[in-house]
Amino acid sequence: MKLLSPGPVTLTRRVREALLREDVCHREPEFSALMGELRARLLTVYPQAASDYTAILISGSGTSAVEAMVGSLVPHEGHALVLSNGVYGERMATMLDAQNKTAHVVRADWIDSIDFAAAEETLTNTPEITHVLAVHLETTTGRLNDISRLGDICRRHDVSLLLDCVSSFGGEEIDFENWGLAACAGTSYKCLHGVPGVSFVLARKTCFSKRKTGATSVYLDLFRQYTEQNRNATPFTPAVSLYFALNEALEELVDAGGWRSRRAQYRELTQRLFDGLRGQSIEPLLDIREPASSLLTAYRIPGGSDYSSLHNHLKQAGFVIYAGQGKLAGEMFRIATMGAITATDIEQLLKAFREYWSTRTKPHQETPTLTLPQKPKS
Repeated sequence: MKLLSPGPVTLTRRVREALLREDVCHREPEFSALMGELRARLLTVYPQAASDYTAILISGSGTSAVEAMVGSLVPHEGHALVLSNGVYGERMATMLDAQNKTAHVVRADWIDSIDFAAAEETLTNTPEITHVLAVHLETTTGRLNDISRLGDICRRHDVSLLLDCVSSFGGEEIDFENWGLAACAGTSYKCLHGVPGVSFVLARKTCFSKRKTGATSVYLDLFRQYTEQNRNATPFTPAVSLYFALNEALEELVDAGGWRSRRAQYRELTQRLFDGLRGQSIEPLLDIREPASSLLTAYRIPGGSDYSSLHNHLKQAGFVIYAGQGKLAGEMFRIATMGAITATDIEQLLKAFREYWSTRTKPHQETPTLTLPQKPKS
């Protein structure tokens, strides 16, 4: 079965085999060495990060890393600006609310980019804001947000930028030198092609120069994790076997030529799929003439069909696609090209799509009008 979701991904044989190592206790020196190696390797995925940042490992999904970053680095007395144009921006706003921290949320329609003008205005009128939170690749729609532009805004207003890079780390450009990131969150089971269960935060070392008052969790306290991991220990039992799989996945990334080569592979497959579906009158959700991100594109479900029947047909053919979320559920589907996916797989997928349309009684060229989230009233 080929997984075409935005994570987890179809694993390669060498990553699968890494799970079959002999058992290791997390209190033994072998695991301490592995943890140190992983932290160092994560910093070399984007070499700009090696000197000024530190990597902190978390056993959990990508959301656990985002919540650790938000909960630990946004102080209780500070105000945070969340820029949301999808499910994952909204999730960060929900985290701040759960942590009883002051959040200012600037929302854009889910098919639009971040509202930079409103962000600038909010920062100008609200000097209490200390941190800006945003999503790099908003997989709700496949929108790759312009973080370079956002970084310029943050520098002008002298605020820290915390970035959700869960779906982009290892497969899209992340400019640690020029974006002015205070920290970003990532995970093992997307562009790094590892196994779900290990995530991480890359944060500037200066974030840990003194104890902040933002931590709202014991397990997800980055300061606790940072202190313990710096002495080659871990405060809690981590996902030991999955650490070995991530280490192998990072070695595989190096052998593949690094993130740039991986992005080029994604782009080729994504473009091939994009062109092939357009040839079958399947239109992208966003108003684009080429894929918006290297690795994931959202498509409209044509008239005369529905997600459930499409998903089931493709699954029988050996492919798992991904549904829409929130108000877009049932009106779109998403396909990612991460993991062990080849050009032959894409051709077989396109063939399966053609077979599906042949079973429909209504012409698939009829495309419904989408019901999109509305901007909240001020």
